[in-house]
Amino acid sequence: MSMDSSKLPVLLFSASLFFTAAYSIGINYGQIANNLPHPEAVVPLVKSIGATRLKLYDADPHVLKAFANTGVEFIVGLGNEYLATMRDPKQAQAWVKTNVQCYLPATKITCIAVGNEVLTFNDSTLSSNLLPAMENIHAALVSLNLDKQVMVTTAHNLGILEVSYPPSAGAFRRDLTQKLSCILDFHCKVGSPFLVNAYPFFAYRANPKQIPLDFVLFEGSGIVDTGSGLHYDNMFHAQIDAVHSAMEKLGYKNVCLQISETGWPSKGDADEAGATPDNARKYNGNLLKLIAEKKGTPMRPNLNLNIYVFALFNENQKPGPTSERNFGLFKPDGTPVYNLGFNVTGLGSTNSPSSGGSSGGTMPSVSSPPNGYLSITADDAERLPLRGPLSVFCLMVSAILALQL
Repeated sequence: MSMDSSKLPVLLFSASLFFTAAYSIGINYGQIANNLPHPEAVVPLVKSIGATRLKLYDADPHVLKAFANTGVEFIVGLGNEYLATMRDPKQAQAWVKTNVQCYLPATKITCIAVGNEVLTFNDSTLSSNLLPAMENIHAALVSLNLDKQVMVTTAHNLGILEVSYPPSAGAFRRDLTQKLSCILDFHCKVGSPFLVNAYPFFAYRANPKQIPLDFVLFEGSGIVDTGSGLHYDNMFHAQIDAVHSAMEKLGYKNVCLQISETGWPSKGDADEAGATPDNARKYNGNLLKLIAEKKGTPMRPNLNLNIYVFALFNENQKPGPTSERNFGLFKPDGTPVYNLGFNVTGLGSTNSPSSGGSSGGTMPSVSSPPNGYLSITADDAERLPLRGPLSVFCLMVSAILALQL
């Protein structure tokens, strides 16, 4: 059931309320809800906040038609349930024709995400279907002369990492190394990005007593990676560079890594530490400042992370803990869940606290081993096998080594 679009307020935000159009923002447009506005009513909302890129988890025809001739770029999704079918080249071509080609060029579809977080389901059949599906979708694009304008990729969560702290020691899970090498080789051949969903929130929620909140909210003085000597003033960059290190260890230093999801919930259950409107405002506000400054990571300072914030709306039918239904920047009626508070002079004078960068401080001591920064959901943790001394609990913990700056 969709909300009557005529009843949705068209909220034309000024730069003082949200953020300027001086830079573009990507947003995940999830729709696991029964109270969301019609896509046609979403168009002015998306445009008013300066969003130029949207990521879908399907290829919803209502959305793709509504955004025709708007200039908004789309990543469309091909669900995990279709991977086996896509092993058939004819089925892959039929899917591309039906879900991509017919909307071009009016709707600017630039990427197809084949599956979502497939490898951490630890389902061997599903995992074995991923790369063939990606290859066949790409081959279909080639046959239709669309491969120069539409890329093929897939998104992973940080459960693919076995070692993630310090960032310079990042390494993929040994049981996934072969599959990830083949996927990275595919990215090399076709020139598409390696997508990662990175959530400092999950790391903090798992161990709030040991992880400084300011570090995950981009407000800490930071840490130094003893392996590389690089300074990290936030967990987000540390998570990303752990993946960079893992990729480099497999010989894929030049594959572009981009962030397909990150965000912070405004509400959670009693045991979900940090899930508040104020923390969500700080995280996403500081994240948007980071995007506006066009900063890469300490390991890749010139990299465009092409970040997609999760998510556009709260989704009232998502399963799992309360936080899962409260990652939205907006309520279903189009009103903001919280005010990000930017003024007309841009992100530099936002009311949100600074994203750090100061020196001369120390991080609180932690007693857990530095298996850190691994950001995975509880469901993903349940699917992860125990390996050596690392239990699922250890995988959930993101420990920060206390170092004098």
